[in-house]
Amino acid sequence: MIGRIRGILVEKSPGQALVECSGLGYEVDIPYTTFFNLPETGQEVTLHTHFAVREDAQSLFGFASGLDRNLFRLLIKVNGVGPKMAIGILSGLDAQQFIRCVEARDINSLVKLPGVGKKTAERLLIEMADRIKQLEGQFISGSAHTQGSAADVPAPSVTSHNPADEAEAALIALGYKPQEAARAISRVAEEGMSSEALIRLALRNMIPA
Repeated sequence: MIGRIRGILVEKSPGQALVECSGLGYEVDIPYTTFFNLPETGQEVTLHTHFAVREDAQSLFGFASGLDRNLFRLLIKVNGVGPKMAIGILSGLDAQQFIRCVEARDINSLVKLPGVGKKTAERLLIEMADRIKQLEGQFISGSAHTQGSAADVPAPSVTSHNPADEAEAALIALGYKPQEAARAISRVAEEGMSSEALIRLALRNMIPA
């Protein structure tokens, strides 16, 4: 199993990063909370990874912290939660925020996540209540990979011909309905904002920290 990769960040986009290690380029699916923590392209990056093999696909998922990766592994064990939904959950809430939601039984924040209905949110609260105890002692503070909410992380500067359209497409790819994505972007859009900044602020408004 591939548990961690360290290399040069060749490309990045919402939801995916391309990391070159020893001449090999690894396409890594990432949640948005990790995307906002990535360095500029051309710089070294370290990602904690989970390698998933199915009959029809092999996927590598990457996370800025081992805590996020370990939570992802617990989430995909929940009935009805696959890798795509788990990535969606960790795109709106990092591991520490999700753990706080479970501890506070905050169903309202969970149902605002893409693809998470009331029944799924209730199942997450029930099944994850005991599982998150496995993550005790893994909270990160003061390290290079410390994560706050997506809204607290400075967005990297990326040139885009139409940041608003790019941001809407990213939210739709994450699982939000087109109307929800358009409405969320229109609420936060200001002249000169990058697509990353728009996504970050839209997620903050949709899912309170």
